[in-house]
Amino acid sequence: MGELLVTGGAGFIGSNFVHYVLENTGHTVTVLDKLTYAGNKASLAGLPADRCRLVRGDIADAAVVDPLVAAADAVVHYAAESHNDNSLHDPAPFLETNVIGTYTLLEAVRRHGTRFHHISTDEVYGDLALEDPARFTEATPYNPSSPYSSTKAGSDLLVRAWVRSFGVQATISNCSNNYGPYQHVEKFIPRQITNVIDGVRPKLYGAGANVRDWIHADDHSSAVLTILEQGRIGETYLIGAGGEKNNRDVIELILEAMGRPRDAYEQVADRPGHDLRYGIDSTKLRTELGWTPRYSNFEAGLANTIKWYLDNEAWWRPQKAAAEARYRDQGR
Repeated sequence: MGELLVTGGAGFIGSNFVHYVLENTGHTVTVLDKLTYAGNKASLAGLPADRCRLVRGDIADAAVVDPLVAAADAVVHYAAESHNDNSLHDPAPFLETNVIGTYTLLEAVRRHGTRFHHISTDEVYGDLALEDPARFTEATPYNPSSPYSSTKAGSDLLVRAWVRSFGVQATISNCSNNYGPYQHVEKFIPRQITNVIDGVRPKLYGAGANVRDWIHADDHSSAVLTILEQGRIGETYLIGAGGEKNNRDVIELILEAMGRPRDAYEQVADRPGHDLRYGIDSTKLRTELGWTPRYSNFEAGLANTIKWYLDNEAWWRPQKAAAEARYRDQGR
């Protein structure tokens, strides 16, 4: 697999994967990214030009996709519209990118016989009760609750159908909530970190009881590379680091780590359809492929992330005002 095509590689988890691959393997990478507000060329700054190139384009544009897939040994498909609040405001881009874009890529890898790995989310499974000890597994039925998660569920099912119907050489991974460097400041953890840096009280939806299973982006990257190299074709692997925390605890940990009182936040109206809890059982990935996370301790990964945002204000500052304006328009 010498040449990887990484869709959405200028976005958050995609750019972290590109950095991880270039630092830990001999692969070369072509990034295909539409460079919407969530894609940032600065996330790829400093990478070696002889091993990484950026192509600006839409994954739903077959004329752009086909020659790139033809030249690649494998495609790692991160590109997605992925913000729940935005999907509630305008679902159309989620259908275009997550469904039509994935279909376009599948047809290209089908034509060229190219290995394909599809990145998805645990949100396709819906949510779990707060008191339920169960976690999502690869056998959990899909039960998406938002335009975002429903379009990701649709893209997963397309991949499965193309494997079964056309013999496409594909795998799928569904991952829990990521955090780490290069995440857009509209997202929960970087929004709170950058608010604290700016002297603004963090915002907590409702009572903050909603639980997410957090994983550092470096651990997601190592899991995806493991699946790409060792995963069984047609299989789905769940990626998680056992980092379940409710949103209130996360905000309080951020405040404490940044030297603020743990209660120095504001509560705002909850999001419609806000899923209660996600929990990942990554036993299959760990036992079958031998993967383990580096940041099994959430507080250590959070400290790493806070330091990155403190040290890289030039990266996130241009996004901040527009992100907060969108939240104000939504009353959040």
